[in-house]
Order: sequence, then structure tokens, then C-alpha cells
Amino acid sequence: MTTALASPYAAEYQTIASGLPGQELPWLAALRSEALEKFSEQGFPSLRQEEWRYTNVSAIEKKLFSPAATVAGRSIDKAWLKLYQIQDAWSVVLVDGHFSAELSDLDELPENVLIMGMTEALIKQSETLEKYINKAVNAEEHGFIAFNTAWFTDGLFVQVAAKQVLAKPIQVMHLSTKPEVLTATRTVIVIDQMAEANIIETFVGLDNAYLSAAVAEVFVGQNADLTLYKTQFESEKAYHFSGTYVKQERDARFTHHNFALGGLLARSDLHTELGQASECELNGLYLGVKRQHIDNHTRINHLKPHGISRELYKGVLDDRARGVFQGRVIVAEDAQKTDSQMNNRNLLLSSDAEADSKPQLEIYADDVKCGHGVTVGQLDEKSIFYLQSRCVDEEIARNMLTFAFANEMVDKIKIKELHDMILEQVLTRFPQEGVNKEWL
Repeated sequence: MTTALASPYAAEYQTIASGLPGQELPWLAALRSEALEKFSEQGFPSLRQEEWRYTNVSAIEKKLFSPAATVAGRSIDKAWLKLYQIQDAWSVVLVDGHFSAELSDLDELPENVLIMGMTEALIKQSETLEKYINKAVNAEEHGFIAFNTAWFTDGLFVQVAAKQVLAKPIQVMHLSTKPEVLTATRTVIVIDQMAEANIIETFVGLDNAYLSAAVAEVFVGQNADLTLYKTQFESEKAYHFSGTYVKQERDARFTHHNFALGGLLARSDLHTELGQASECELNGLYLGVKRQHIDNHTRINHLKPHGISRELYKGVLDDRARGVFQGRVIVAEDAQKTDSQMNNRNLLLSSDAEADSKPQLEIYADDVKCGHGVTVGQLDEKSIFYLQSRCVDEEIARNMLTFAFANEMVDKIKIKELHDMILEQVLTRFPQEGVNKEWL
């Protein structure tokens, strides 16, 4: 049965289908057709689904966001772009869901590193992409995945050859510049065995209402090392969904830093599957003000023995903001000697702010070391009193403690230019009186 909310998008799909990339490829056309059928039946996720019980996306139903046909001739404020751009990095820019060669900078990229827009990659690397697209993600998971598979207009393909160590990071910038636009991108990242890379995904938009729906499939080869940063600074009127789905081979190392600061309603999925003796570290910071709703959903699947995972997410919520954390660790029967720790800590600055936390451990092996912890509360009055006893004004004391709480996550960033940019963004979202950046 076609749902009422899916129908407008399904009807509009017929007007854009012929212009979507890869339609001449039988395998991709079949994937898109299957995804369209699933979305037409299921629509966007609803509160009836357990893993969406805290996040209501029905507001998206009231608008019909449409993809931009092209970025040709689109002017971008370079000064605005530089506010979020890392200078010492290879830069890839996607504008309203389309790769922009003009704004991207891939000079002096090593020969055995491949970076290209998804539209171009589907022409030049179609056989390779057939091995990866829809292989890390579970299309049955929820409607946003099917939606992205059917609607994506472009995206990115990155492949780092075996044993290649990148000297500087790759920054992928997702820009939304038009009102009522749908920015739907698909990214495939392949880090071959013993390679090392740092990749930064940045989502930012002008002060418009729009929908950003991005899916990334990531493959980390044997003994490879990938650090992936996600920085989300969407417009305060925007709706944001991003899903990152990772497969780690034996001895692979994957680190993820998620900074969710923007959007009216923002949801981030991060799922990873660990092979034997693989390691993953997931860090997150979400800051909510006004009526923002920020949802973080993580899943760590330990499939083989000797895996190690560490996870720490922190939230700071003010005004009437709502933060959601759902973390799930699954230890398969064969995954003996697993070592996993998960923690979520939330700081409420207002009596109207809300934090919902749902940590889950599913353990099917008997020789493991697993644990989790959750805290939700306000600033420690004893700490405030201590600072006041040292002649610090109460308001300044509260500011200092708030920034200290958030700064633990910022300090985990090893790229200095990115660290400074995130710190600046954090400082703009809360009162700064009495806080000196040099202290943080």
C-alpha cells in the first residue's frame, strides 16, 4: 500500500528519473527501481518504529523538497565558503547535491588515489562501484535509505590504494544554497589494505528551509586506518539526515568524530561492522538551542573475535532543544574476547530542554568485556560554588563549566585547523562572557 506521505515524492520522481545519474546501468536502474518501490510502500520513518520513537519527521511530509537540476552558473560566496573550509586539505565541493569541479581543489593528488564525483564515477568506474553500492547499508533499515538510493543526484567516490598514506586530509563539503531544495548524495569510500586517510565531511547551508539526505558507504581494508570527521552546521530551518555505514576487515582501525550543531531537525546514523581484531572509536558532540531536535543513532556490530570499540557521545541542550542518543552494541556468538565500552553524557542548561538516551548491549558470546553508562543532569552546583569562592561570577562560572564539558570532545580533533574551526562554532552557540579561547 502506498502511504500518503510517500505519494507526492513518488509522483514527482517520474519527472526527474531520466536526469538521474547511472540510469543506463542495468544494475543501478534495478536498485533505484527497487528502492522507489520500497519507499512508496513505507514512506519516511514513523514514530511506530522503535529506532525512530523519539524523532518525528512528519514535518517533512508537509513540504515537497525537489532536487536541483544542475549547478551550472551557480554563484557561491567565497567568503562564506572559507568560513567552513580547511585550507591545508584537498577539497571536494558538492552544491545542492551536485559535484562542482570549479569549487573543488584536487591539485597534487597522489596518482594512486581516486577522487571523483559520483556521476563521473558511474561512467568511468561502474564495474568497481557495482561491488560497493548498497553493500554496506541495509536497505531494509528505514525509508531514508531507500529514499536516498532512488533519489541521489550525485555524490562522491574515493578510493585510496593499498599502503598509501595521505599527507593531508580530504574535505567533502555539502552545500545547500536554495530554498525548498532536496540535497541527496551518495558517497562510497574505499580505503584499501594498509592505507591511511583522514576525511572530513562538512554539511552547511544558507538560511533556508531544505532537506539534506546523504548516505555514505565506507570500506576499511585489512590493517587500514581511517579517521572520518562529520561536521554538521546546517541552517536552523533545515532538515538533515545522514547515514554512514562502515565495513571493517581484519585489523582495520576506524575513528569517527561527529559534531552536530545545526539543523532544525537533524538525524545521524552511524553503523559499523568489525572484523577480527578490528578497532573502532566513535566520538560525538551535539549542541542544541532554541527548538532544535538532534538525534544520534549508532550501532557497533562485533562479528569476529578480539574486536575493540570505544564510544563517547556528549550533548549540551539549552532552551527547548531536544537531544536523542540511541547507541547499540551487538556482540555475535563468534565474537569472543570482545572489549567494548559506551558512554553518553548530557548537560541540560534549561528546565525545558530534554535528553533521551537509550544505550543497548546485545551479547551472544560468553567471554567478553562490555559496559555502558549514561548521565543526564545540570551543572554541578558544588563546582559552581567552588569557582564563586575563587571570586568568579556565577554566570561566568556556569559558562566556564559548560565549555569545559564540551571541550573534551573538541580536544580529540587532531587536525589543528579543524579543531580551531569547531571551537569557534561551539563558542558562537553559547554565552562567551568570562571564557577565554586560550583556556580551552
